[in-house]
Amino acid sequence: MPLSHISLSAGKSRAYRQAICDSLGDALSATFDVPENNKFVLVHEHEAGNFHYSADYLGVERSDELVVIQIVANNTRSLQQKKRLYERITALLGENPGVRPEDVFINLIEVPSENWSLGLGLAQYA
Repeated sequence: MPLSHISLSAGKSRAYRQAICDSLGDALSATFDVPENNKFVLVHEHEAGNFHYSADYLGVERSDELVVIQIVANNTRSLQQKKRLYERITALLGENPGVRPEDVFINLIEVPSENWSLGLGLAQYA
């Protein structure tokens, strides 16, 4: 049950933002076995003064088109699954909406399954 946060510069079209959400969902389904109806995504748009990043950290040449994706998920996936996820997200975002690989920044936060309540005040995964 991932919870995803997508941060990007303000001003992108609704279609652009939806393409990012769709590509992320497809990648999670393909690599993390996330059911297609399990989508919880928050999109955060930032004005230029509120979106700071290192343009060349670790030799990656980022642009103002940077998309930062943070995924909170159960700590049940293997290193191989994580690597496939990163590759798949980057490939799908390149296809639609056309984000350069250099502009895809992904952060995965893993938590124990009991750290979720999906409603009704219950710990559904505990």
